[in-house]
Amino acid sequence: MTDTETGTDPASGTAKRRSVRVEPSARRVRVFLGGQIVAESTRALMVWESPHYPVYYFPPADVREDLLSSDGTTRHSPRRGDGRKHTVRVGDIEAPGAAMYYGEDALVEEIRGFYRFEFGAMDSWFEEDEEIFVHVRDPYTRIEILPTSRPVRIEVGGVTIAESTSARMLIETGVPIRYYLPKTHVRMDLLEPSDTSTGCPYKGTAQYWSVRVGDTLHKDIAWSYRTPTAESQKIAGLIAFYRVDIYVDGVLHPETPRPRALS
Repeated sequence: MTDTETGTDPASGTAKRRSVRVEPSARRVRVFLGGQIVAESTRALMVWESPHYPVYYFPPADVREDLLSSDGTTRHSPRRGDGRKHTVRVGDIEAPGAAMYYGEDALVEEIRGFYRFEFGAMDSWFEEDEEIFVHVRDPYTRIEILPTSRPVRIEVGGVTIAESTSARMLIETGVPIRYYLPKTHVRMDLLEPSDTSTGCPYKGTAQYWSVRVGDTLHKDIAWSYRTPTAESQKIAGLIAFYRVDIYVDGVLHPETPRPRALS
């Protein structure tokens, strides 16, 4: 772990330093654009640019540098320093500024001489032979899915829209516990399909519903994963809710995020 960002301690008024977490990855990581491998490495670094998930950094020997051209510009990070922006080109396909190179002036010693690629600018990413989506998965994030026979009731505006004694609890690091209920235990007549969808690297792609109670439409408060990822198969086809009143054992369930484990 390397200290990189300075600030002022409000208690003492003295300078303090914050840190960026850097760890080597044992996975083979591959990045594709236009059907070509742009980077392939078993020596990539996982760099926590934010506390929520890491980003992969690659040594130049594992990057197709012939596919990269410097943009002549830099992007500044107060924690990592200046990165030199590069466009990635494969045939007629290009991703402007999608690669960043950190040279000797980088604030984090471990990333000096490494490339970073914008996740969404590339066509696909693989850890070993499994494709990953949305962003790099945090190895310290854990998902548990537990069946529960405790009575779970969902209310919107005082109206019960779902009730079950065969829900599944999804416990994810740093996220409030979510209760997923069978559709047969949900008032589907009150749900209206939405065009909204979201992606999660741990669960997959979610489809949403809005809930109409009386004359009020509560937008995008229910969702489901039709084809979740392997580790989340137990919630396939079930429906969860948020911004609603959730009662477990007759007691209102507080949606309080748990601390995210970073070490």
